[in-house]
Amino acid sequence: MQPLPIPCPADLVPDATGQDAFTAAYRQAQQQRAVFVAVESQGSRWAVKADVLTAPHHTIDTKAYEAVCEAVIHLIGTRQVRPDSSAGPVYFVLHDVDGEGRARELAAALHAALYGDPEPLVSCLRSS
Repeated sequence: MQPLPIPCPADLVPDATGQDAFTAAYRQAQQQRAVFVAVESQGSRWAVKADVLTAPHHTIDTKAYEAVCEAVIHLIGTRQVRPDSSAGPVYFVLHDVDGEGRARELAAALHAALYGDPEPLVSCLRSS
């Protein structure tokens, strides 16, 4: 597997559908010491997952974390994701995203926010 760019663009976000794919994507993030990000098919809907435990020396900027929390609240409030979606503080998951394209867009925006650039996430919410 090629190392993923940081932050990861939507078209390169790994598809972690299935245990083997999830394990491979997670291990790759651990080896890179990068924040894990992936999408996962859940039937006709998708999940977005991110985990900072794979990047042991990474810290999330307070403003970026607040932007992620606000985004998750917005997505839940507008019923774009399920209410059991999580905004960290170390593991992030958005359940029930409508379509792979939207899941990849959200995953890339979330990854950018976790690396200190919340603008793609804010922009992503404006387009919803």
